[in-house]
Amino acid sequence: MPAPTGVLLLRIESVIAANRFGLGARPGELSRIDGNPRGWLLDQLQGPSRLPKDIRSLPDTASVLLEVQEVRQMQREANQAAETDKPSPDVVQKFGAVVRKHYLSQTNARFRAATDTDYPFHERLVHFWSNHFAVSADKQPVSALAGLFENEAIRPNLSGKFFDLLLAVEKHPTMIVYLDNQRSIGPNSMLAQRANRRRRDQQFGLNENLAREILELHTLGVDGGYTQQDVTTFAKVITGWSIGGGGDRGRFSEGVPGTFEFRDNIHEPGKQQLLNTTYKETGVEQGEAVLRDLATHASTARHIATKLLRHFVADDPSEKLIAKIAEVFQLSGGDLPTVHAALVDSREAWQSTFGKYKTPQDFVISAFRAFDRVPDDGKFFVGALDMMGQTPYRPGSPAGWPDTAEHWGGADALYKRIEWSSTVARYAGTRVNPLELGNAVLGPALGDHTRTAISRAESIMQGTTLLLVSPEFQRR
Repeated sequence: MPAPTGVLLLRIESVIAANRFGLGARPGELSRIDGNPRGWLLDQLQGPSRLPKDIRSLPDTASVLLEVQEVRQMQREANQAAETDKPSPDVVQKFGAVVRKHYLSQTNARFRAATDTDYPFHERLVHFWSNHFAVSADKQPVSALAGLFENEAIRPNLSGKFFDLLLAVEKHPTMIVYLDNQRSIGPNSMLAQRANRRRRDQQFGLNENLAREILELHTLGVDGGYTQQDVTTFAKVITGWSIGGGGDRGRFSEGVPGTFEFRDNIHEPGKQQLLNTTYKETGVEQGEAVLRDLATHASTARHIATKLLRHFVADDPSEKLIAKIAEVFQLSGGDLPTVHAALVDSREAWQSTFGKYKTPQDFVISAFRAFDRVPDDGKFFVGALDMMGQTPYRPGSPAGWPDTAEHWGGADALYKRIEWSSTVARYAGTRVNPLELGNAVLGPALGDHTRTAISRAESIMQGTTLLLVSPEFQRR
């Protein structure tokens, strides 16, 4: 006898909670969510950041940067001894090994946490905000730092205001190094004035990378109403935002590497006007004041609302819903738990069972959660996601990974997912009953067509492959 409509609807909402807001259901998880899927999600927004044990065991940014600096010092000494600018092969190999070691350990910790967590909504939010404030491991030494940036700047700040998160991100050494702000020197700073007195042909200049990305990507958005002059002015405001150990030319040559350091001698002095507001000269607090205003700006509210809805609800969210979430953002002063709860409370988020196409990362994580398997080796994740075009921590630009089906769809992309699914199915072998697994992780959302295809499969492994590449499993 078919289940009553109300019960069936609640079960569908459990699937949505686990797959769209979470990271994919594990066997038995839907039954734990049944009865109160919204409450299950909202509970994950309460309290401090939950730091998984694998992540707690990682070293911090300061110690990793120190290790990297030691290898680079070996490089300089080897070059001086050989009287050449050509890198020593032994040191290059050692540097690569150090970076690779940290990259893999951080990647392994991240994906073990994602597949093992009992708080998948919280973990998805970590991934969302890490992608919003993207750094890319394509650039050295970011390969050795990207996971630590996520753990130190993103995770501890999801239960506070957007301003707290924004400030932690922009002051983190990884962001500063990634966008070269330690190299940005005010043209009228003390250092520039001294240097110009000695050598009039020596130029010290601004680096606008960090200022531009804060305005364009992190806060206001590309259509947020700022001008090129605002970018230049903001770049002046945040001169001096550097890291311990950063020398005049951006080298790690003094101090303790790995912590934020405001260097007054390269800061552009004087008051600055930005977005029709004048900010008096207060050193590091001048930049903090700008970030505080940007964090609560109406354009920031709309930009953040749009990105959250594009991630959680639909590739093209309605203007009405964007305005609604933006209003919550502004009225709460950018309180992140309040904004995240508004997503859960929005009616539109529950209207479509499969409103979003999974990115490769979503797909791989949800597959391992379905098998209730936590891989021991981060290379397995890196290899799979590299093949599918979403190598961990390597979006290639500060814009982060795209979040729409248009980017991740296509015949070639689907073929690679099928190929990986077939490999996983062979690994799982006969230990998995694909129809039972489909019922366990997709429940009533598993359609009759897919059920029939699985039941008619020539082998258990083929049935498992069909489940993983089914429209229901590929979407969330």
